[in-house]
Amino acid sequence: MPTFSQLTYKYRTRIRFRRKYKAAAFKLAPQRKGVIYKIATMTPRKPNSAKRTLAKIKLLFNQKRVFAKIPGIGDHFLQAHSIVMLRSHGPKDSPGLNYHLIRGLCDFIKEEVFGRKNRRSKFGLKYRGNRKIDPLWDEWEEELEEWEEEEVEEEELEEEE
Repeated sequence: MPTFSQLTYKYRTRIRFRRKYKAAAFKLAPQRKGVIYKIATMTPRKPNSAKRTLAKIKLLFNQKRVFAKIPGIGDHFLQAHSIVMLRSHGPKDSPGLNYHLIRGLCDFIKEEVFGRKNRRSKFGLKYRGNRKIDPLWDEWEEELEEWEEEEVEEEELEEEE
């Protein structure tokens, strides 16, 4: 039991805990925009072996510098001064990488070449239905439509004659 003098000094004040945020540099936001100042690679922790591509980014809203993983396979065509969007939660096997870049936004709009079917939203790809997922499919589809239109016109000309 506290004494009266201890109570006057608010001896038993309630301790309030501050909430820790997953993305400390974002200040309550789910995503933030930043500018790349360097592209680099690193190796992951012990059981895994690979070259992880990463970007060193300066956030636009508070000028903090963070490391972010560049997702996907193959070329990304990012360079210094590219503007990108970040989300939190980096890869588990790479220490210091606490953020991920979001594909399909800002300057990071290059699609992957090999044709991804799963986890498309993480890599900025649209749903292609039953069609083959291919970066050149749209061009082929346009050529096919033009060819079909020409055939229909030729058939109409033959029917008129």
